Amino acid sequence: MSLLVVGLSHRSAPVSVLERAALSADAQIKLLQDTVAAEPAAEAAVLATCNRIELYADVDKFHAGVAELSTLLAQHSGVGLEELTPYLYVHYEDRAVHHFFSVACGLDSMVVGEGQILGQIKDALATAQELHTAGRLLNDLFQQALRVGKRAHSETGIDRAGQSLVTFGLEQLSSGAPADAWLKGKRALVIGAGSMSSLAAATLARAGVAELVVANRTFDRAERLAALLAEQYGQSPAERDDPDVLARAVPMESVPDELTRADVVVSCTGATGLVLTADLVAEAVEGRTGAPAVERAADSGSVRSGLPPTSVGSEDGCPLDLSAVQGAAVQGSTGFSVMGEAAVAGMDAATLEQHAAWVDNGTVDRREGRRTPEIDTEAVAALAAAAATLGRVPERRRPEPVAEVPRPLPVLSLLDLAMPRDIDAAAHRLLGVRLVDIESLAEASADAPMAADVDQVRRIVSDEVAAFDAAQRAAHITPTVVALRAMAADVVASEIARLDGRLPGLDDKQRGEITQTVRRVVDKLLHAPTVRVKQLAAEPGGAGYADALRTLFDLEPETVAAVSRADGNSPDDSSLDGSSRNGDSAAFGGLDFGRENFDSNNFESAENRGRA
Repeated sequence: MSLLVVGLSHRSAPVSVLERAALSADAQIKLLQDTVAAEPAAEAAVLATCNRIELYADVDKFHAGVAELSTLLAQHSGVGLEELTPYLYVHYEDRAVHHFFSVACGLDSMVVGEGQILGQIKDALATAQELHTAGRLLNDLFQQALRVGKRAHSETGIDRAGQSLVTFGLEQLSSGAPADAWLKGKRALVIGAGSMSSLAAATLARAGVAELVVANRTFDRAERLAALLAEQYGQSPAERDDPDVLARAVPMESVPDELTRADVVVSCTGATGLVLTADLVAEAVEGRTGAPAVERAADSGSVRSGLPPTSVGSEDGCPLDLSAVQGAAVQGSTGFSVMGEAAVAGMDAATLEQHAAWVDNGTVDRREGRRTPEIDTEAVAALAAAAATLGRVPERRRPEPVAEVPRPLPVLSLLDLAMPRDIDAAAHRLLGVRLVDIESLAEASADAPMAADVDQVRRIVSDEVAAFDAAQRAAHITPTVVALRAMAADVVASEIARLDGRLPGLDDKQRGEITQTVRRVVDKLLHAPTVRVKQLAAEPGGAGYADALRTLFDLEPETVAAVSRADGNSPDDSSLDGSSRNGDSAAFGGLDFGRENFDSNNFESAENRGRA
């Protein structure tokens, strides 16, 4: 059996595809159950976060495994296989381990170095164990991934290279300003009470928001989170001298009312549809400002409305390039005149005379309050004199640029960390609203600088992958060694029974001494070969030593397979902290020749065990 991972993430697929492929909790459970029921897979685990969906499995056939896992992902995500396939990636054996350890260290995260992924990996393992879909391989893999991630964060400065997705999103909302300073004193609303929402709530509380409201479909969970935040960060209203957070819970039905009071909203729920529509956000803005919410004007190079026309009447015979004048009028100041100095700057004397004659006809700019043709004729005559001297009209004045109207500061800042999204993307077009979602975070983080510690983390990952591979190669020989020790235990038991028949007069003390002597002899004979075979099996190509051991001692393949099933396919043998149960010796005879002895680097001597 070999490790296979099939998945898609923010690195391989656009957010729109990730959003549609997102798996609900029920879909994840059904996917795990269907995966282990499929022929190529013996174990399965799903890692589903806001920016990745990965299915890990222990398979006996690569091509069949890829086809089956891809099909199952498509079926349970609701995205057609043909559409999903271009965005899928596949890793196998060593590459799969390397990929997973990189994910655990935050190297493959949207925000490099973020530590939230460790909690998500732990949750994925707990789910697989609860459903009994994780056996020896995936238990070992996930537990070591957790250790590798913790090592990366404790031994390097990878935390300085990145931050949590929550903090990164809040800094995007604050336009690059320090999030803590920007959030200080604001009123915040958190929608959802899961792990990501809880992290967002804690981040907001630490930043010193004036009020923190938690809304969730299950009100009890919102109450528990609010109570925890109030206990850790808040004060009662009578005790509040500083703007520390005062947390409270509300039902989801109260979200529209809370929107009109909130300055910052963070949403991360498991809903399959929109939680906040653009209309709901518009109503909240109207409730805050007292004026209807309108959409921003399109940022295009369209001609400004309200510009006066450059001419009135006939334009026939005008020596100017009127299309160029129109363009200059758009870029210049209001009231640009075809008779002004800016219009004729750069003309030679002959062209200027033609322009003067055209102006004398009085066919342009006869609007009330504008300069008359007679006045402009005098100005043109003066320019003609200058042109006769210089050969052209001097360019002494250019149109002044149009002052840009500053956009108002947002009255409502929205952070959507859900996948699929909770907040309608159209809300960003509303004046007074700033929206940051997974898609905009992906764009913002694409050019984020990599810290020097990333190289050190990569070295840690490479070392840990090698160690994991060596341990797995050694583990493959364990059933053979356990079967060998079981066979030896059977031989000892058979000989002791034979001795009882020949020497029925032995008392219990004599019989015990003889039994321990035989056991010590067998243990000494097996000690060196089993230790050495474990060392050799950990090296590349070491799997052949298990075959040699089975051949030399004529071990039955069925016995070895039985040990493998007893040892590897029970997820209850391992827990999240890496502890394991021992029971091999009880299953194979009465001697203490079980797996626990083989797994230890310090075997007990036969004499010590004999005196026990």
